[in-house]
Amino acid sequence: MSEAQRIRREKVLARRARIWAAIEPAAYLLPFMVSILIFTVYPFFNVVFMSFRQGFDLLTNTDQGIGLYNYQFVLGSRDFMNALTNTGIYVAVVVPVSAALAIVLANLLNRKVRGMAIFQTAYFLPMVTSAMAVGLAWRYIFLRDFGVLNQVLGWFGVDKINWLQKYPWSLYALILFGIWSNLPFTIILILSGLQNIDETYYTVARVDGAKSMRIFFRITVPLLAPTIGLVLTINTISASKVFSELFALFNGPGIGGSLFTVVYYIYEQFSKQKHAWAAAAAMILFVLIFIVTMLQQYIQRKWTY
Repeated sequence: MSEAQRIRREKVLARRARIWAAIEPAAYLLPFMVSILIFTVYPFFNVVFMSFRQGFDLLTNTDQGIGLYNYQFVLGSRDFMNALTNTGIYVAVVVPVSAALAIVLANLLNRKVRGMAIFQTAYFLPMVTSAMAVGLAWRYIFLRDFGVLNQVLGWFGVDKINWLQKYPWSLYALILFGIWSNLPFTIILILSGLQNIDETYYTVARVDGAKSMRIFFRITVPLLAPTIGLVLTINTISASKVFSELFALFNGPGIGGSLFTVVYYIYEQFSKQKHAWAAAAAMILFVLIFIVTMLQQYIQRKWTY
């Protein structure tokens, strides 16, 4: 091989190496991107289009026209408005309460004391336990005549409460179950944020004579602001999709449909072959979650230290 051929060959190999270096990341990402396009992007736009198709038939893929009829029907539905109210109350209570409890519990779990691993395991158990199994256990807790909760309340002279079959007590039961279910994941996120706070801040504060409560509210909470914002965003999205808890506790949307949630409403419309109505309800829920999430992000930017 002559010198010119060798140089030419090296240039070709170098060019191929540069091309491969440029496309290698895309090659590794291609399977993931294809799955995202097939299972996320396409279904999303398909639902958006479906929500405008009046009289849509999924089996024949036909409709009677394009318009806002599906949105008018859903927004005028008593069941949907009831579902929207229940979901809003659930989110408004479960998200801040679970976040506040998680901050306190994570702060306790972050301390280095003997036997702390036992408490950490106890708090994280709900994450590795079947949701339906846990729901059945909570159903027995909420039983009117033999439930543990009513037995405890009876010690304080409180009459028996029909938690599972009478509104709004059934909504309160759902909220209590939701708070308990959200705690483990929320605690993990808060705990990771606590462990990223530089210990120097606490040392300096103690040297200056700051008390524990002052340290907590002046150092811990402000430095946890980004983590708390993340927790509120994730839990808002998760709580807005409350669904399986209804089956675990009530075998459905409660007595007379009093516990309809938006996702359960979507499920019911889909089971009735009313796919366009289900799509319209899903898009309304998406828009509401998007607005709330953007509002949270705006507030978080103002709050972050």
